[in-house]
Amino acid sequence: MKIADFWKKIDGSAVQCSLCPHNCVIKLGQKGICGVRQNIDGKLYSLNYFVASSGNLDPIEKKPLYHFMPGSSILSLGTFGCNFSCKFCQNYSISKEFSDSRLGNPNFNKEEIIENLKQYKNHKNFAGLAYTYNEPTIWAETITELGDEVRSLGLKNVFVTNGFINTEPLDHFLEFGDAFNIDLKAITEDFYKNLCGGKLLPVLNTIKKVREKAHLELTTLIIPTLNDSTEEFEKLRDWIVENVGENTPIHLSRYYPTYKLNFPPTPVETLVLARDILKEKLNYVYIGNTGNEQNTLCANCGETVINRTGYSTEILALDAEGKCKKCGNKIAEM
Repeated sequence: MKIADFWKKIDGSAVQCSLCPHNCVIKLGQKGICGVRQNIDGKLYSLNYFVASSGNLDPIEKKPLYHFMPGSSILSLGTFGCNFSCKFCQNYSISKEFSDSRLGNPNFNKEEIIENLKQYKNHKNFAGLAYTYNEPTIWAETITELGDEVRSLGLKNVFVTNGFINTEPLDHFLEFGDAFNIDLKAITEDFYKNLCGGKLLPVLNTIKKVREKAHLELTTLIIPTLNDSTEEFEKLRDWIVENVGENTPIHLSRYYPTYKLNFPPTPVETLVLARDILKEKLNYVYIGNTGNEQNTLCANCGETVINRTGYSTEILALDAEGKCKKCGNKIAEM
């Protein structure tokens, strides 16, 4: 447990958190919406400081990142809590329905992670550290202590995030963040309000800002009747093209019933329709959670530059700078 970053005292013993756009006003003894930032004695504390829920060595494609150091592995860490309340959360056991007994007492330290990173660095195609599994931005204090250390080893910091964060902390993370996969859950405010307990506009602002400073990929979970109309796909496609560019990779994921939402799984045909509509203007559109082929073709010449089967990745025609060997088109960060 540690005094949190990004908050201020207000009237009496209450505090206001400024980490995300909820800007929670938290009374004495209470927690913010995220469940891991608590007002103790008139100060805001991070209850998940160096508390991990899970850790693993993953293929970077699992984040998913397809155009950032393809074929590499990355050490992944997650904690507890989330500033959203998505009814379809796949990781609800660590984001929402976790015991308070899991919080407060660190179960790892910076030195352990750095030592692990040093060992992994000697392996071929190792990328760095990913903050993932739950919403990483609410782990601000821990990530801050790790981020610069990761950079000093010549490794990369990766964020897998919902993008619901205020400008000041986002600027702080962008000082050491190298790649972001941002979950753009839908392109309507109603979806964010009714299904996630959040707002769309701050997420869109985060996406635009990240695009200027770091590698960006997007993920959208397609849910039957909620964000699967032709009009929604067209609106999503057009916003991406106009705001972050036609070369921004997007991953369309298949929904399965989970947590508080019991709709039937997304038909594969719907995912194919979404892909086809997005590919009318976007160059790199992928379908996830189906086992389908996930190859990357050069948007300029059509050459197959990366072959993927599951999480097995074969680099076929990319040079050391991430350019197509056939035509020289830039495709990936290596």
